[in-house]
Amino acid sequence: MSEKDNLQNADGNEILKKEVISPEKTGGDDHTSPNDNISTTENTESSITVEDNDNNLEQTVPETPKTEAITESSTTESDDTETEKTSSEEIPAKKKDAYVEEIEESNAEDAEDDSNVERHNLEEKDYHAMSMEQLADEFESLMKNKKIQTIKSHVEEIRTEFNSKFSEILEEKKDDFLSEGGDEIDFFYTSPIKKRFNSIYNDYRNKLNAYYKTLETNLKSNLENRLRIIEDIKGLLNVEENINTTYKHFKDLQEEWRNAGPIPRDKYNNAWNTYHHHVEIFYDFLHLNRDLRDMDFKHNLEQKLKIIERAEELAKDDNSNRAFRELQVLHKMWKEDLGPVDKEHREAIWERFSNATKIIHDKRQAYYADVDKAHEANLQKKEAIIAKIEEVAKDEVSSHQAWQNKIKVIEGLRTEFFNAGKVPIKVNEATWAKFKSAVRSFNKKKNTFYKNLKKDQYTNLQKKLELIKIAEDNKDSDDFETVTPLMKKIQSDWKHIGHVPRKDSDKIWKRFKAACNHYFDKVNAERNAANKDQVDAFEKKTKLLDELKDLKLSGEPEQDLETIKQKTEEWNALGQVPQNKRFIENKFSKTVDGLFNNLKLDKSEVEMIKFENKLEHLSQPDDTRLLDNEHHFIRKKIDEVKGELNQLENNLQFFSNIDESNPLVRDVLKNIENHKENLAMWEEKFKKLKELY
Repeated sequence: MSEKDNLQNADGNEILKKEVISPEKTGGDDHTSPNDNISTTENTESSITVEDNDNNLEQTVPETPKTEAITESSTTESDDTETEKTSSEEIPAKKKDAYVEEIEESNAEDAEDDSNVERHNLEEKDYHAMSMEQLADEFESLMKNKKIQTIKSHVEEIRTEFNSKFSEILEEKKDDFLSEGGDEIDFFYTSPIKKRFNSIYNDYRNKLNAYYKTLETNLKSNLENRLRIIEDIKGLLNVEENINTTYKHFKDLQEEWRNAGPIPRDKYNNAWNTYHHHVEIFYDFLHLNRDLRDMDFKHNLEQKLKIIERAEELAKDDNSNRAFRELQVLHKMWKEDLGPVDKEHREAIWERFSNATKIIHDKRQAYYADVDKAHEANLQKKEAIIAKIEEVAKDEVSSHQAWQNKIKVIEGLRTEFFNAGKVPIKVNEATWAKFKSAVRSFNKKKNTFYKNLKKDQYTNLQKKLELIKIAEDNKDSDDFETVTPLMKKIQSDWKHIGHVPRKDSDKIWKRFKAACNHYFDKVNAERNAANKDQVDAFEKKTKLLDELKDLKLSGEPEQDLETIKQKTEEWNALGQVPQNKRFIENKFSKTVDGLFNNLKLDKSEVEMIKFENKLEHLSQPDDTRLLDNEHHFIRKKIDEVKGELNQLENNLQFFSNIDESNPLVRDVLKNIENHKENLAMWEEKFKKLKELY
């Protein structure tokens, strides 16, 4: 008997089987079926009925025929034994442990398609933390790089996360639409990423349906073929022929079974258990040549012991998931590739294999318990984040900037929520709903604020459009005396009007600015043409400024002061310069200030001279803005100095019992005196300034 005859190789892959069975190369995946636990009674009167609950198929082993033993010399001899009758008695179903059933269910799923096992190798990713764009990219990558039947669980998780994120955006857009006065029945929103995702999902669904349609046909055909093989094996017990011929038929049927192809997962375990049961009946109820049968039993025992040894090695592996996957393969080989062993070993080897399976299963359960703890910790993080969102939503603010700051905080909390990791499945939907509710509450308050803000902005827009109309209506006017104050007024009014909608802001500002610039360019051009003297004055002042920069003082204060006054009078006598050339006045003032600083005169006297010179430059016949600014500045300085002086005098009261010779008292008194002098100087400046109004 060949090695191939001894192995029920369901997929016909003998090379792969040899690699896995060998002590050096044993692989793993999960699912078991303790077919070797099914005991049968040899040479007893019994009837065996197998009821397939899914197919309502009742399979009854008929009466056992007369058989012929195979001798070592391959000769046969008739044995007139009494026919063994069978009665209608069901096969006793032996209850399997939960950890065995778990493996069998997974192997049954893989049995529909050999490629389906690849689903175990797909990387687990945190889809909850991905954006909609990233989810669509991941979906597309799975479609391009993985087989359609292996990605189902990943696709469902991706789709759930994508739809949750899109529904959040949809609700926000709907709130915005309704807050702007829209009718709910008219609301519609989609986005490019949503269209892209739907397209990928439709492609996935079409390909998956096509795959299942083809698979269904093949699985049904293969199941019918396997049930027929089982019937043929049962029928061997009724065939009156040479036992060698019967045995050859049996081995042919086993080979046929090995190549029969995948069957539906819900029929997998029942079909295999029924097959193994009738294979055992063939061995146990027929009086085959003991040596021939024992050779099969011995080979199967050796291979199953190797499987057990590998399972016991896996039980020591700390990577419980990897061990579990390889264990699935071992159970698949036990069920599909190997036949029965002698009855005296069946219970013992199954018990040993089952014990190793339980150890691996328990380790895996412990691993998932740790995962559950991590998920519980993630749940606490997410609940804390939701509480923060609710707290931010309660805080009342009334400015655009404050709301922008709150929006940034909420966006940060949303990112934290998505990056916090998975939570227990039983509370996943409730946690997500609570998160959406908190964000929705914030969005409603935000939308209410901006709805009112938009009303104000629309009012401001109308006001600014009215100013634009005034500017555009007057931009070509030649009545400079009347229109110039008007244009300055609408420019001031523009600054005091609040914000307008962002989409209109740049557009209306460009219109207003263009109209104003057009008018004032015309005014300046007109003035430049009419005031050639100002251009001449600018050229002369430029030369005089160069002379002042090179001026060397004599060192005699009175004489140098007179020189500076003469240069100042000469400068003022030159008259006004063009509006766009008035920067030269500042240069002159700085140059003169430098000359004054070199004079050996009283500081306050020099300061007043400089100030009077400055007033000459600030005074403009048709524009008091510079004088107004100086007036405001000096008034502010006087108030500041008075405040500081008052504070110093109050501080002095703390030293009422201390002699004035005390260093601290002297410093305070000196500081008070300096402030009084400073105050007197500012008040004198203010007095001279008022004389110009």
